[in-house]
Amino acid sequence: MASSHFDEKDLIDSATSYFSDTNLIKLFNFPLLFSLLSLSFVLSLNKMSNPSSITATAALLLSLISTVTSHYSSSTFSSSPPAPQSTVWHSARATYYAASDPRDAVGGACGYGDLVKAGYGMATVGLSEALFQRGQICGACFELRCVDDLRWCIPGTSIIVTATNFCAPNYGFTAEGGGRCNPPNKHFVLPIEAFEKIAIWKAGNMPVQYRRIKCRKEGGVRFTIDGSGIFVSVLISNVGGAGDIAAVKIKGSRTGWLPMGRNWGQNWHINSDLRNQPLSFEVTNSDGLTLTSYNVAPKNWNFGQTFEGKQFEA
Repeated sequence: MASSHFDEKDLIDSATSYFSDTNLIKLFNFPLLFSLLSLSFVLSLNKMSNPSSITATAALLLSLISTVTSHYSSSTFSSSPPAPQSTVWHSARATYYAASDPRDAVGGACGYGDLVKAGYGMATVGLSEALFQRGQICGACFELRCVDDLRWCIPGTSIIVTATNFCAPNYGFTAEGGGRCNPPNKHFVLPIEAFEKIAIWKAGNMPVQYRRIKCRKEGGVRFTIDGSGIFVSVLISNVGGAGDIAAVKIKGSRTGWLPMGRNWGQNWHINSDLRNQPLSFEVTNSDGLTLTSYNVAPKNWNFGQTFEGKQFEA
């Protein structure tokens, strides 16, 4: 019987190349693949009497394990959340408005309504156009501190506020000459109660520094359902984590997951007959994390009601 040529190096190179295919490795659970390779090695030993063949098989196994381990450890399949938002401080300016301002009554451009009832209180802020992102930033949290003015700053203090409003540009003035919220200015408009925690009210238009931080909220995400007939509008508030929302889906007991559109601020809408069905929500924030709350609203829900779901981790 003719003997077959056995080249250890060719065998190892060929198998390593085959298993180096990242798409192939992704199909396997690593511990399972390790077990299969080990089993193959043991079965091969039982059939081998030639020491060189045993050596080659052992080398092959070690090479494959090394290759798979390398791919597995660098895999993109990670359950870890994204890195925390920026810790870098940025320069801006801030002014305040008095509590009697009508903006308090309507809740601002994000649509949260009564800010006290919604749980935001006076720890809120209106953002200039350069920061507002057409309402997508609504619900995000910022930390502000007063800088560069020893006469008016309260040393060692900072405040945490939630974006709930929009400071509209005034193109009757230049950005440097009175149009404080005109592009490209980064400007924060605070309730006087918040402003006075970091500066004396006489400061007026104050230089500040700000950074985006995670939101910490009590209780779960709130869903306020409004609309009529098949038009369903949902205000989403009290959002922890990133705070702002990138996408929303809704599901009734007789539907699949239906994407909702942003109406304005954090009001999301859909045209679908969802009456007489328990409602579930899937909320994705700007960090790309998705939170699913099942059967938040019962079957007998009505327009005008608010329901509470799960909460993002801060």
